[in-house]
Amino acid sequence: MNAYFQRKRLTRLYLIAAFWLILAIAHPAWLAEAQAKSPILIHNDRWTNADFHDAHFHLTNYVQEGTDIHDLVKMLGSRIGRSTLFGIPLQQQWSYSNTGDWAPYYYLQTDAPLYYYSFTDAHIAMAYQSLSPEEQTRFDPMITGFNPADMYAADHIRRVLLTFPGVFSGIGEFTIHKEFVSSKVAGEIASLTNPALDRVLDFAGEAGLVVILHNDIDMPFPKPGQEPYMLAQMKALFQRHPNTTIIWAHIGIGRVVRPLAEQAAIIEKICTEPTLSHVYMDISWDEVAKYATETPESIKRAADMFNKYPDRFLFGSDVVAPKSADAMLAVYEAYEPIRSLLTPEAKAKIFKGNYELLFDQAREKVRSWEKANLDAPRPVPQWSPTSGTGIKAPTY
Repeated sequence: MNAYFQRKRLTRLYLIAAFWLILAIAHPAWLAEAQAKSPILIHNDRWTNADFHDAHFHLTNYVQEGTDIHDLVKMLGSRIGRSTLFGIPLQQQWSYSNTGDWAPYYYLQTDAPLYYYSFTDAHIAMAYQSLSPEEQTRFDPMITGFNPADMYAADHIRRVLLTFPGVFSGIGEFTIHKEFVSSKVAGEIASLTNPALDRVLDFAGEAGLVVILHNDIDMPFPKPGQEPYMLAQMKALFQRHPNTTIIWAHIGIGRVVRPLAEQAAIIEKICTEPTLSHVYMDISWDEVAKYATETPESIKRAADMFNKYPDRFLFGSDVVAPKSADAMLAVYEAYEPIRSLLTPEAKAKIFKGNYELLFDQAREKVRSWEKANLDAPRPVPQWSPTSGTGIKAPTY
């Protein structure tokens, strides 16, 4: 695409965003009524023959560049039905003192820090709004541009919903503990025990937002016999928020964070524990597929788990800013050894049905929350907001 058409498209996106922002500020009551009257278009019957819906997709990368959304629509074609839509909440700093004239575009390419980049949410909303109504039905945009260590993170999420009503279905993927990433983030390190995270999950439950949370199951290169301490913290976090739909990204696996010896038992515990019935797991990322299909034993173990608990897993690609559909389809094909052992029910739910269930519900709940809150008074927040562990967040 030449520079003229790129400028023309960007101008259109900014005009659309400016229109909705002015409308939200000047006429919230009218906008709430308009959104309430607009149908929540969901045409799942259109995707009966699609191979999968993508529950984990990044439109942009660590320097906030990525795929043009209109090109993405073409990439999805008929094999990919619906997809989540989110960016990366972290921006990689280009530190001249570290890499000179060479511009890093990935967090492993430089020692410079990462920092939270809130404009990603506006970028995703503007891209989504540039689509036709029919095209929009294929996507479920997610809010990611917040710092989960900040007590005001929940306020950011609320502000984004009210600025771009009718757009978002959830929050995430956002990260608490991630190999080689958490230690690079400037400022306070996010934690599973931080009340700021409780406040975020409290609000997600209130508004009906689906949560995609990345938290490694263990640290990189643990010593033999070392306790994976994050498991207890994560279970406690999940149990504190029974009214929030949470998807645990990659089942806690990383590039070098391998599955634990007791990984299958941990997954089964999540699937059978009544206090964790609101927790789901995505099997996105080619690294996860690599571990799952590593041996005949791992293939059978994964297939048996999926067949036994088909309601609790979602497929995703975890592809970042692709130039074609090949990368997304490659992750799907990587699961073929497991997929061939699945029952028709398990295959249908994991690759499409569970996505439709969770995100269709989220669309309806979030639109209802927006209708109730767009014209509600919004006083200045208290100087010391509190949340989590049973303390209700203030309403404003």
